[in-house]
Amino acid sequence: MTSAAPHDLVVTQATLADWPVISGWAAAEGWNPGVSDGPAFFAQDPEGFFLGRIDGEPVSAISVVNHGPDYSFLGCYLVRPDLRGRGHGLTTWKTALAHAGNRTVGLDGVVAQQDNYRQSGFRLAHRTIRFTGTAPESGTPAGVRPAGPADLAALTAYDSACHPADRPRFLAEWLTTPGHRALVREDGGRLTGYGVIRPGHDTLRIGPLFADTAEDARALFAALTDGAAGREVAIDVPEPNTAGTALAEAAGLRPSFETARMYTGPVRPYARERVFGVTTLELG
Repeated sequence: MTSAAPHDLVVTQATLADWPVISGWAAAEGWNPGVSDGPAFFAQDPEGFFLGRIDGEPVSAISVVNHGPDYSFLGCYLVRPDLRGRGHGLTTWKTALAHAGNRTVGLDGVVAQQDNYRQSGFRLAHRTIRFTGTAPESGTPAGVRPAGPADLAALTAYDSACHPADRPRFLAEWLTTPGHRALVREDGGRLTGYGVIRPGHDTLRIGPLFADTAEDARALFAALTDGAAGREVAIDVPEPNTAGTALAEAAGLRPSFETARMYTGPVRPYARERVFGVTTLELG
């Protein structure tokens, strides 16, 4: 997929080799992407990432990652600061959005862009609040253990119940990426939640944090931050999950950033009450 604009912007699909450019721009915006997110992102949809270039130099980026026949997620919408206001972002947007076809598209929009997203047909579902702070002293409660290869099928099924679409390719990479630590919570052999912590550019990032109950979520949070006391940690909590907000506040974390989850149409039902922490703002 290629698009040329009158101002000589050429938009083409990006590759994993281009990811450091995109993640570097995101880090400069203060979005704190994970340092090793690229392989899992591209595993989900290797054709869902785009760069706009002028004379071969990257100037804009976006991702429109297909999660199945009915759902896509838009993220990484960026224009180099010195070239903003010239239409490069809109051209990149229009070119990439065609990749979604007739799918419902979701995104987590920063405050400054939310009016533009509304004009493009996106409607608010809820706010998401990033909580950031110093990880407290903690330990690993009973019933929490590291995730292993034998857990993949159960974790994939649990994840699918907590997300608007299945994402097995993404999850297989996300759980095993070097630097990512994935934990599960069990009760009598039954999975009651899981979470992942990974290094970000600025802080440790928790995501997802999916759990049946607030107690399960607290146990996972404590185990994920075990050994991280004194380090900065961040988690993106959907505002409707008041138990998730209470968990973050009880850990001493404070709001530092907000986005809006928006959709262009309906999404399949999922267990929103289990989402104590969003996986990523780039892929949902």
